[in-house]
Amino acid sequence: MPELPEVETVARGLRAVLPGRRIVDVRLGKTDFMDNPAEIGSRVPGSLVRAVRRHGKFLVLDLEHDGARPGKELLVVHLGMTGQLRVVPADAEIAPHTHAFFSLDDSRELRFRDPRRFGRMLVAAPAEEEKILGPLGADPTEVGEEEFGRRITSRRARIKALLLDQTVFRGMGNIYTDESLWRAKIHPARLGANLKPAEVARLYRAVRSILAEAIRLGGSSISDFVGSNGEPGEFQIRHRAYDREGKKCSRCGTKIRRMIVAGRSSYFCPHCQRAPRSTRKA
Repeated sequence: MPELPEVETVARGLRAVLPGRRIVDVRLGKTDFMDNPAEIGSRVPGSLVRAVRRHGKFLVLDLEHDGARPGKELLVVHLGMTGQLRVVPADAEIAPHTHAFFSLDDSRELRFRDPRRFGRMLVAAPAEEEKILGPLGADPTEVGEEEFGRRITSRRARIKALLLDQTVFRGMGNIYTDESLWRAKIHPARLGANLKPAEVARLYRAVRSILAEAIRLGGSSISDFVGSNGEPGEFQIRHRAYDREGKKCSRCGTKIRRMIVAGRSSYFCPHCQRAPRSTRKA
């Protein structure tokens, strides 16, 4: 599933071409992943795209109507596992599983493609944003080190679970959690409350640097992720832990192992990331 760097890559690509464009028409195909397809078809046409934002793993388009029907709307999109959002010429070949077409005033279209239809799309009033997106936590690309540490050390939960908890840090997922813990040399089963100040500081720096590097490289294309320009990301070639079970750790040569933490597969180096005593006994 696309995580923060992948969604930020799409947001930046759309931000370069959408603001200032007007959506003149909407055509929808399959709509079972949409909250309110009829309202998307009636409320979005005629609106001006004012901004494109990322909120956690959500994409938010700020829309504005003028003239006879003034007002503001939000077009909220979650890419799910296989969602793609691209701006292409209106006469471009239509890829299979393209389910939404937003015609723009410059003879291009914003298209949403989702083979597995695990994404989500809806239109809402700005006052509904918090209700729709939920009580999401701090953005790890913006949070300060002190707040980062407080959110981790105040809870007796495993650090892997804390980093994946969207009410703690919005946008983190399995890939970048494993990569950050590997870089910081922290075992995924460690309790957040038991981390030492030096370890918290090391993890903070690791999370920030991993996310920044992944965004710069356009995210990780594990299966079929592409940015808004149709190009795959490149960060997957720099993975040091995620999905590398049985391969040598690039730091010490020990084979990467996999275990289940917080209900998710977690990849780690048993030498560099020493397990807590209770886990070693188990």
